Amino acid sequence: MAGNVTSLFRGTAAHSPSMAALTREGDGAGPVDFCIPCNPYFPTPAMFDELAGRLREIITYYPSSADTITAELCSLLQLPPQCVAMGNGSTELITWIDHLLVRESLAIPVPTFGRWTDQPLETGKRVDMFPLQESTGFALDLAQYAQFIRSRGTRVAVICNPNNPDGGFIPRQSLIQFMDAMADLDLIVIDESFLEFADAESEPSVVEDAVMRPNVIVLRSLGKNFGLHGIRFGYLVANPALAGKVRSMLPKWNLNSFAETVVFMLKEHGAEYMESLHMVRRDRLDMARQLSALPGLTVYPSQGNFLFVRLPVGAEGTVVRDRLLTEHRILVRECGNKIGSSSRFLRLVVRPQVDVRRLVSGLEQVLYGTRRGAAVPELGTGTSYSSGTAAVDRLVSATNGAGMQGLAAQAATWPGPAAVQPAQMPAQMPSQIPSQMPSLPAPQPAAVSNFPTPQPAAMSSFPPAQPAGVSNFPTPQPTAWPAAAQAPGAMPAPAPARSPAPAPTPPGAMPGMAQAPAAGLGAAGGLTAAQVRGRTQPEPQPQPQQPSGWPAVGAMLYGQAG
Repeated sequence: MAGNVTSLFRGTAAHSPSMAALTREGDGAGPVDFCIPCNPYFPTPAMFDELAGRLREIITYYPSSADTITAELCSLLQLPPQCVAMGNGSTELITWIDHLLVRESLAIPVPTFGRWTDQPLETGKRVDMFPLQESTGFALDLAQYAQFIRSRGTRVAVICNPNNPDGGFIPRQSLIQFMDAMADLDLIVIDESFLEFADAESEPSVVEDAVMRPNVIVLRSLGKNFGLHGIRFGYLVANPALAGKVRSMLPKWNLNSFAETVVFMLKEHGAEYMESLHMVRRDRLDMARQLSALPGLTVYPSQGNFLFVRLPVGAEGTVVRDRLLTEHRILVRECGNKIGSSSRFLRLVVRPQVDVRRLVSGLEQVLYGTRRGAAVPELGTGTSYSSGTAAVDRLVSATNGAGMQGLAAQAATWPGPAAVQPAQMPAQMPSQIPSQMPSLPAPQPAAVSNFPTPQPAAMSSFPPAQPAGVSNFPTPQPTAWPAAAQAPGAMPAPAPARSPAPAPTPPGAMPGMAQAPAAGLGAAGGLTAAQVRGRTQPEPQPQPQQPSGWPAVGAMLYGQAG
């Protein structure tokens, strides 16, 4: 039976097997789910009881038209219906965005949600993949990304905020600067599918900015936020012309009766929904603390409802995944089939504390059990992991891959600073990803944008791993935003010779502007305890409730906790 269960992973390319398939192969009982990133606290038990009581009616009759369901959602969110298109899951909307609005090329940082790479490749588009570096904690530098887009002549740019699988977060003002700098592109997509779970800013969404721009789409999820992946519903927000173009291609009944029922229930359950988001954020901190206490395990900062972790030296993700499933009935997302990642990484969904204790116990037994059965070999025996030699693996493990080493200890120092030293070893990325990769900046805190960047250097392939103890990081130099492309699809003109570089600009600042000393940075530019906790400012104050019981529109759009 165990072989049947784990064999399901061998037959899937970009995603894990469905819970239904795992349940069928597992004697009718599903595992504890740390794989599917949904909200474990919503809908409430009372809402599920109501849905169960109406099941016959829901599945017997046709739903209302998509326009009717969209109008109800827009009334709840206080958005103009002409700026919204609802889809049968975000994947349907991504498909139509690709077919209608992507002409020849699309840029996307990797690793990320697989449909953003797979969908345009399936329709013959060029996908320019900008690799996020493990050595910088998978942080996305927007100015480097913009330079990469200009150098490739890409016409469509995608940013997931927070990013899946690492949970990396970009502040709203930084995204607005990026949209301004890239205003000549055919399209910019900001995928905010997990933004409801973020608490680094009180108003992180760019929805209101998108509707005023001719080339920006914001994609948002309902299934993930509401814990209802099976219903398949999400929506996009854009100016009326863009939204209408997508909406005109959608089937009249592309939304099912379950989606309609839930949307019309929401106005009575706003307070419960906001409380569920607060509990997920609380659990994220607790889960990060517990996982960071495991020897050799790296936990990266996240603003999603999941944590990206790097396994200890010598541990193979597929082995860990299979043993957790067959021996402990725990399902995790091994990320070896994500472009830009490897089997050294797992994405673990935030769950209640009782489930996290079970996960930690299972990981302890799988990773550090008897030497014969543990997934982590003795250091003296080397490792068969394919990313490099045992010496390199041990060196990267010692520096913790520029992740958050000792997260629990750092969080315990709240509210004092916590220093995180940068790794001295560049990450080795998968060789099959084509790229022209700019040189790398120094690691930055998760919630701080780093617009000043080094000049890009064209590279035919990713750099090979360096010998142990050798540092290969160039000194970053500030640079301005790249100029707009001369014509659609045209390559930018060569940059003129540069004068000597000015003094570096502080992270998150625009070049040439006087800056006050950065507040909230830890020693040596590391993470503060507040950022370790996933916050950059105090807990936002609760918003006044509308008579219907649903939070005010600002709280809904921006995911504030009640």
